[in-house]
Order: sequence, then structure tokens, then C-alpha cells
Amino acid sequence: MLRTRLAGVAVCALALLGVATLSTASATPDSDQDRRGRSAGPLVLGHRGASGYRPEHTLASYELAARLGADYVEPDLVSTKDGVLVARHEPEIGTTTDVAAHPEFATRRVTKNLDGVQVTGWWTEDFTLAELKTLRAVERIPALRQQNTVYDGRYQVPTLQEIIDLSKRLSRELDREIGIYPETKHPTYFRALGLELEPKLVDALNRNGLNRRNAKVFVQSFEVGNLKSLSRTLRVPLIQLTSATGAPYDFVAAGDPRTYADLLTPAGLREVATYAHGVGPAKDQVIPRDAAGNLAAPTALVGNAHAAGLKVHPYTFRVENNFLPANLRSSAVPSDYGNLFGELSAFWAAGVDGVFTDNPDIAVASRAETFPRR
Repeated sequence: MLRTRLAGVAVCALALLGVATLSTASATPDSDQDRRGRSAGPLVLGHRGASGYRPEHTLASYELAARLGADYVEPDLVSTKDGVLVARHEPEIGTTTDVAAHPEFATRRVTKNLDGVQVTGWWTEDFTLAELKTLRAVERIPALRQQNTVYDGRYQVPTLQEIIDLSKRLSRELDREIGIYPETKHPTYFRALGLELEPKLVDALNRNGLNRRNAKVFVQSFEVGNLKSLSRTLRVPLIQLTSATGAPYDFVAAGDPRTYADLLTPAGLREVATYAHGVGPAKDQVIPRDAAGNLAAPTALVGNAHAAGLKVHPYTFRVENNFLPANLRSSAVPSDYGNLFGELSAFWAAGVDGVFTDNPDIAVASRAETFPRR
């Protein structure tokens, strides 16, 4: 009965939003393809790996994402004290590692200004890689993902090189190429510390033969200046991330009054297209929610971006009720699983070219239903 009801919601979403737009998404050059090159629909991007099932930004999370069918895995990159790129959601690691349980690091808990916000905790730039490797990852949102806490304390903080090595191994084992989709986190912040992220990233891609036009790599950032600089160095596509509120921090630091909303106007998108391949908007910027918290009609963003020659990869699709539109929740319990299939169907219909998801298995299954291989 529940399965029938959920399927009905997904079908309704497609009907309401218009299946005619599906042909646009399925024809994009960024679409996932089988080994014979046949289109299989938009990309499934493992957000911090398969972070709905394992603590985020661990090799276990990335490996599971690939085995569940993700086309790319997404590491957020920050720097250690000795200039090594590692994967963490933020440079502050108090909520994603067991550092608080290490008395030898107690005095390193400090308050810093991170992009204009005072944050207290432990910071990757205050640890050498060797020290960071003594820590273990923990689930970031245990109240919503208690099942993930089973894996607390089992996995190290991975380096970018370890993630690249894993993607290469899994590509061989799975007989399909597993891409990487790194994000440079807080580039202005790290540049001020003398730990600039971009040269290390470029060097890693060069050393691994990944700085080429046909490499299965995207590079993304919420800032603009670093992407413009990278566009002169990298041959891989760049993605301009945007948020539903606020502005790129490099704009804020420079006194530039433009916001993320300005980047997503038709004129702003044409400017983005001069240095990037696509945009990665918050999903509410593609399909907002109405006053009741239900999905409303799509905005003009996808059409405007496509008109500017840009792909659209929104974030983040998660199965827990806490993250879903009100009409796709299964109960009032935030941690219960809701109808992610229904939400994905609406976004496929809106014409997106890929989705960042914590649950790549669900996105892969939804994509297969919507975009059957020809």
C-alpha cells in the first residue's frame, strides 16, 4: 500500500511539472552513459560519498557510493598544517571526528573567524597530516542518522590522493569510470593562512593525469575568483556553486555587493559561462517550496542556465523526512525515511543535468525508471 502511494506521488510530480522537459536532460553531454555510449540520464553525484549510510568524507562512504551506482564522488577539500589536501565538510572538525576524545589535542580547541562567523572548535590547519590520521571520523548528524553511528571511530580522514587512488581502483573493479567532483572549501580563508588550496589541487590532478578535457572530473566552489583563476589552469569543467541566501565570500571580502541571486539572473549566468561549465544551486533555487512547505512550480533557473550553455547540478537530495518537502514526508518523525523518489521525479522533470545526493542508490533507481537505456 505504501509503495503504491509513493509511486503515485512520483507520477503526479511528473505530470504536474511536465515530462516534456525530460528530453533536454537526457540529451546532455554530461549525462551518464553505459559502455556503448547510450544515454542513461542525468548524473548521480555521491554527496560526500554515500553519506546517508556511512560517516561522510570517508573512503568507506566514497566506495559505497560508487558501488551503489554513483557516477562521481564528491570530496570537500581543506588543508592540513603541512599543506596536504584532505576531505572534510569544514576545516572545523569537532563534529566530524573524535578529536574531542583526544586529551593530547585539548588545547587546540580555539575560536576563529570563518568567513565572518565566529566558530569554536578544532581546525585542520592546526594539525599535521600525521596528527590528523590519529583521529577517526564520526557521524555529523547522529540524531537523524543513528544507524551511521555504528561506524563511528572506524575510518580515518582521507587525503585527496587516497580518494583518487580509490576511484581508480573502483573504476577497474566495477568496469566503469568513477569520477571525482572536488570542492575547494573556504578558499579565501585558507589563502589568508598561506595554505592556498588551488595549487595543490592542480598539482594533484596533473600528477594523476586528470587535468585533461575528457577526464571524469568536475571542480566546484562557492567563491568566484578562484574559479576564474582555475579556468586558466584546468582543462576539466568548473561548477559555480550558489546558495539560496548570501553571497560568495570573496565578493564580501572585496566589498563587491553582488549576491548568489545576482549570479543566477540571465545576465549573471552569462557571466558565469565565461569561466564555468555549470552551476550547482541549492535545490530550492530550482524548485522552491510554498508556504505549506510543499514543492511549488519550478523557477526559470534551469531554462536560463541551459540558454547560457550551463549545466545544472542542484544539491542536496536526502531521504530523511527532515530534508524533504512536507507533502513527501512519511511521518512527523524527522529521521524517518520519506518519499525521495517523488522529489527526484520532480527535479528530473524540471530538466536538471545531475543531482548531489546522500542516497545514490535511490537516485540511480529513480533515474533508471525515468530514463530507461535505449
